[in-house]
Amino acid sequence: MRVAAVGLGAIFWLVPPVGAQTPVQAPMQAQPPAQTQLLPDFADLVERASPAVVNIRTTERATDSPRGPFRRRAPAVPQQPGDEVPRGEGSGFILSADGYVMTNAHVVDGATEVYVTLTDKREFKAKIIGADERTDVALVKIDATGLPSLKIGDAGRLRVGEWVLAIGSPFGLESTVTAGIVSAKQRETGSDVPFIQTDVAVNPGNSGGPLLNIRGEAVGINSQILSPIGSFVGISFAIPIDEAMRVADQLKATGRVVRGYLGIQPIDVPRELAEEYGLAKGKAKGAFVRQVVSGTPADKAGIQPGDVVISVNGKPVDGAVDLRRTLGALKPGSAITLQCNRRGKLLDFKASLAELNPQVAAAATERPEAPVEPRAAGAAKVWGLSVANLTDAERQSLRGANGVRVSAVTGGAEAAGLKAGDVIVAVGTADVTDVKQFEAVVSKLDKNKSLPVTVLRGDWAQFLRIPVLK
Repeated sequence: MRVAAVGLGAIFWLVPPVGAQTPVQAPMQAQPPAQTQLLPDFADLVERASPAVVNIRTTERATDSPRGPFRRRAPAVPQQPGDEVPRGEGSGFILSADGYVMTNAHVVDGATEVYVTLTDKREFKAKIIGADERTDVALVKIDATGLPSLKIGDAGRLRVGEWVLAIGSPFGLESTVTAGIVSAKQRETGSDVPFIQTDVAVNPGNSGGPLLNIRGEAVGINSQILSPIGSFVGISFAIPIDEAMRVADQLKATGRVVRGYLGIQPIDVPRELAEEYGLAKGKAKGAFVRQVVSGTPADKAGIQPGDVVISVNGKPVDGAVDLRRTLGALKPGSAITLQCNRRGKLLDFKASLAELNPQVAAAATERPEAPVEPRAAGAAKVWGLSVANLTDAERQSLRGANGVRVSAVTGGAEAAGLKAGDVIVAVGTADVTDVKQFEAVVSKLDKNKSLPVTVLRGDWAQFLRIPVLK
């Protein structure tokens, strides 16, 4: 691989203005600092920790449909269905002397065989104890004893700017050590994991290896990079070790992770809605409920799409990821109390959590298409939209929610993303139950300003501002 390096330098001289009378002085002598702080030397740390870091090699059974990184890179290599073919390599680290090894779920996903190689070159066939796709944590076991293991650290004590190291097998180069600093904590990337962000060089093959603090303790599992080219460009992410250990303990005990399930699809609170509801200034707190799945604990408790979950068991909710993480950490059957903001009013709900089924939860989040049949009866043209009263059947399909059906959109309403078939359940913090009430509410608003509405599309809620119709 060719590497191009460009160095740029500039020297600026400070001189007195022309005509200034400045006496000539002897150059200042550099004063030695009272205390010189050297860069850390990681050699002893690496010598202690490296024996507990392993290389993981996986194979999978060949099929007629090529998949996996090996065959994507080498499609010309003929394979017969049923043959074992290389699938990929990754890293891991030994948790206990009796052979438990932690790695990433994506390292062993789809593997038919897993092989663990120690630094002394001994290779063992490993058994997958369990893997959790949601956190990307897996636990495998090799038949060995007296193994060196890593001490588990406290990710919560990490500080931004603190030195950290990665040991792993990037591109198959075993026991490679790289170092950097913690760039950020609690970094959200859309998953349920509050990642540790670092600038430690991490590349394909590092996945599953440990992130170490300067005491040689495992504080994370290297899992992802953010890169437009597929290799390291300065941003890498590690799963905090406390999150990983909670998962590993369950995998070791039962082979799977059990999580509580409420039955909602949350998103972060839109800034405009936070302002409308009078929520905290700055970053909006809470989680906006986009969907309530029928028959789930949330539905039975009375939570509705458009509610904002403010707290769970008195603990403030700091966004959608925080809410999913909080609920997922609770066991099925747990009794919880949720406080919600429903269009400016605080309401308390009690629910008993079900067990999360990832397949069912994923299916429930598929966005339904909105009906588009226009309805003209009782239409009130305001801000570029026409609305109609709901029928009894429509109200029943919305599980008791009230509102008005959007029958046609033009101008500002169309630009805001409204569609025929949407149901407007509130204007600002005011509920609307029919066209007459809708018209009464909007008639009191400044028509030179945008119209704030809470909309249901199928069983999904959304907050929109309809711009002024020109």
